[in-house]
Amino acid sequence: MQPPDSLKETHMPAGEKALIVQDLVKIYKGASSPALSGVNITVPAGEIFGLLGPNGAGKTTAISILSTLLRPTSGSVRICGIDALKHPGRVKGLIGLVPQNIALYAGLTARENLRYFGRICGLKGKALNDRIQFCLELAGLENRADQRVSTYSGGMKRRANLAAGILNNPRILYLDEPTVGIDAQSRNMILEKLFLLKHNGTTLIYTTHYMDEAEHLCERVAILDEGHIVAEGSPKALINRSPGYASLGDLFLALTGKDLRD
Repeated sequence: MQPPDSLKETHMPAGEKALIVQDLVKIYKGASSPALSGVNITVPAGEIFGLLGPNGAGKTTAISILSTLLRPTSGSVRICGIDALKHPGRVKGLIGLVPQNIALYAGLTARENLRYFGRICGLKGKALNDRIQFCLELAGLENRADQRVSTYSGGMKRRANLAAGILNNPRILYLDEPTVGIDAQSRNMILEKLFLLKHNGTTLIYTTHYMDEAEHLCERVAILDEGHIVAEGSPKALINRSPGYASLGDLFLALTGKDLRD
């Protein structure tokens, strides 16, 4: 599946740095410790990069900063060569966000939601209609597009959430646990579509609690714990460097512990 010709965007050449994060710190008022403490990440264009960690590790804080929704206490973020902290308006059109919570109007249909969000992105006319159709088809919702979101199953809502996140054909797409709590079929479809987006040149920053999913999907991962990156590399390399661990899930528990993080 290819985007309509009128909506194709020139993505960065593979190997160019789509995202550069340096010494990122976030301290919330009244907190006893930083939510993020000196985080450094570099992601080449066209890569699927996993940001992993237990509850409270700092993943959602990081995604909020990288998507310009939250300002850090210190540090720098460059998106496609642009200083995102100095020029957030310039990078908003380059990024897309699929949040953990369903960010749709339940009383509207999927098509109405996409039309509303597409207009906010500055799309209109044929370009908007073409993009809506592409996103509905990618999410497997073209035959249910005119039903209210309130009638959708959990998997359909997750797929509609993805459709909304890619309306502006982003160069970088942030995904915060996009498959949480859904059936195996919808989960599998979403993962297939993420590979398709990568093939079309999109860089993906991906958080998940499913270690098997990260091992299958991500070319590289960073494991966060208590605001620090405790390991980074390809899933295979991380496992090979740690004898005695057969999977990314085993290594994750060894690095972050088995205590509950409520």
